[in-house]
Amino acid sequence: MHVPDGFIDAPISAATAVVAAGAIAVSLRGARRELDERTAPLAGLVAAFIFAVQMLNFPVAAGTSGHLLGGALAAILVGPYTGVLCVSVVLLMQGILFADGGLTALGVNITDMAITTTVVAYAVFRGLVKVLPRTRRSITAASFTAALLSVPAAALVFTLLYSLGGTTDVSLAKVATAMIGVHLLIGIGEAAITALTVGAVIAVRPDLVYGARGLEQRLKLRVNGELVDAPAQLEPVSAGGVSRRKLWITGLVASLLLAGFVSFYASSNPDGLEKVAADQGIDQKAKEHASADSPLADYGVRDVDDARLSGGLAGVIGVGVTVVAGTGVFWAVRKRRGTTSQAA
Repeated sequence: MHVPDGFIDAPISAATAVVAAGAIAVSLRGARRELDERTAPLAGLVAAFIFAVQMLNFPVAAGTSGHLLGGALAAILVGPYTGVLCVSVVLLMQGILFADGGLTALGVNITDMAITTTVVAYAVFRGLVKVLPRTRRSITAASFTAALLSVPAAALVFTLLYSLGGTTDVSLAKVATAMIGVHLLIGIGEAAITALTVGAVIAVRPDLVYGARGLEQRLKLRVNGELVDAPAQLEPVSAGGVSRRKLWITGLVASLLLAGFVSFYASSNPDGLEKVAADQGIDQKAKEHASADSPLADYGVRDVDDARLSGGLAGVIGVGVTVVAGTGVFWAVRKRRGTTSQAA
């Protein structure tokens, strides 16, 4: 759903840039409360993982594909404020290095793909976990539902922005119907990826999942030869048997494999926004990307003729740059938290 330059006019693009800048400023402050020495490295990894999985377009309908947006996944794993920053880092890397998502439309994309998805997903997630039992299954189910609803919400916000600043005269009713319809289908893929990832991390390190903090695993005691639940005051939070370093390395390797190898087999069909834009005429005034001459434009390495090698190298570079940039940002935020705490 990366919006290119030319879809939205200058005034609305500027307004969304202000909104995005304000949200990032608020998120930088909020992330100080979410990040600690355990989760700061994980946040950088989450950004890199989202970058990698966004390269894996999956078919959703005839001639249409979709990809992860990532707001729900980031919010549940590392917190809503940090989640906004994670997706924003990904969008910035994609726009500057890979000519994916317009630079003048960066505010639109952050507002739509980072802020909307994260806020909607986390609100739904928190509402569900308040009424569901605090178990791994319920948190995974809440993750699925939150991610599912976040994608059509982003499609609706794009439609609203287009109604305010669209550069072509098209039927908004048709745009809304097409956008929300196809992104409901994409939301199913988003929900599956989010639930599987959250469930996998909870299975080994629930203490590192922001949305699962406080999750308790029933401790069993053997009494008269039978296993019974331990008293509540004796139940520890399970940290699993996987070290943070091993989890981080495993996640990084998985991201590199997804971006460097699996991405070659992703669907080549246009994503939901591209398909709707072509069908409805939204793309009539689309502009060439300012970074179109980037050596990594369109997720390929310039002068590397082999498509598999070119795309794989671009994916690996993208994961590397994103994890470094993301980790740097989150460590700086974490360090700022420590400095502020000492000053207080």
